[in-house]
Amino acid sequence: MIISNYKRIMTKNDYKIHIIGAGVSGLIAARVLENYGYHPVIIEATDRVGGRVKTDIVNGYQLDHGFQVLLTAYPAVQKHLDYEVLELQPFLPGASIFKSNDQQIIGDPLRNLSLLFPTLFSGIGNFSDKLKILQLNQKLKKKKMSDIFSEKEQSTLDYLINFGFSKEIITDFFKPFFSGIFLETQLETSSRMFEFVYKMFGEGDATVPKAGIEAIPKQLLNNLKTTTFKYNTKVTVLKDGEITLDDDTKLESDYTIIATEASGLIPNLKNQSTEWKSCTTLYFETETRVIDKKLIGLIPKSGTFINNIFYNSSLECAIRPKNELLSVTVIDDQGLSNESLVEAVQTELKELCGITTTNFIKLYSIPMALPKLEDLKYEMMPSETRLTNGLFLAGDTQLNASLNAAMISGERAALGVIESISAI
Repeated sequence: MIISNYKRIMTKNDYKIHIIGAGVSGLIAARVLENYGYHPVIIEATDRVGGRVKTDIVNGYQLDHGFQVLLTAYPAVQKHLDYEVLELQPFLPGASIFKSNDQQIIGDPLRNLSLLFPTLFSGIGNFSDKLKILQLNQKLKKKKMSDIFSEKEQSTLDYLINFGFSKEIITDFFKPFFSGIFLETQLETSSRMFEFVYKMFGEGDATVPKAGIEAIPKQLLNNLKTTTFKYNTKVTVLKDGEITLDDDTKLESDYTIIATEASGLIPNLKNQSTEWKSCTTLYFETETRVIDKKLIGLIPKSGTFINNIFYNSSLECAIRPKNELLSVTVIDDQGLSNESLVEAVQTELKELCGITTTNFIKLYSIPMALPKLEDLKYEMMPSETRLTNGLFLAGDTQLNASLNAAMISGERAALGVIESISAI
């Protein structure tokens, strides 16, 4: 009798590949796996995709979870999103600054001629500052991504001082503008991130999809064909080959991509949790707009609650608002209760911006708005996403705090899994 001893050859359908988290990074990972013929399963703790990128409809208004924009120059975003379908609504390249009971506009007249005279005659910065802005634009236009992320890191504040900008323009423009992006008030964020974001602002538009920021993950979801979703399902422990859910159900998994905060799920990462920056976004209904153009409003005064304001209704929305919709971003709530913060913000809107009539709609407190990272990177190898034999890490925490990084890390983690399978 002949005894045949062989190992069964697994097909792509046989591999159990799970992705933890249905944010942008997890959705991109699923798309890459699908492109290679695999059928992943995404486990998501909430009732829908998006992660930190979500939109609600409240009282007939379209409210994003925090003031978020899509920079069209992001290379990975250009690769994965259909801008035409998103119906992107662009901001003007500049800002309206509320200072000393006056409103002054500063912007890039080379990209929008309507900003030429307001910028030239604004009291924001001196003539030398405006020349240095042009110099910075030209410098970063020529600079490669790889060069930006290989530069020695310093704080953004030190970078601006060393570049020669005056204290006034740093205080009046750079601090409030980039504090709203970096979600910290001292511009301690790496100069690599400053150069990257500044370059992206200069090479494309800051936009919001017509249907709100959640249109981005919804489009990624609609592109998936063979991925299975488990919503409202929480993972408690991960290890090679096994996923434990909060009801103690155990799932067999050949490969798992963790596209969410991993430290609470993997025992040996308990002391390596990511630090997060927080913010609060408040939405108000107003009868009129005090900013005529499609510009963000900045508050340079120190010690205020408000960092920036924007009339979302100045852009075309999928849901037509009955009145003007105003968003307010607060980086430091100074320990106030939500009720007290609403009152404090309404007082500042009146005193600093001349906005006298506001009806409060909703407040979003976002404790994990952006990861606080050091040694920022733009790119990574698929092998660098591998934590153990079967566990892979994705998410913007792996590179830098951006939508672009979320997409790249999702790609690389999926390719890491595919390389591992190919090596068997």
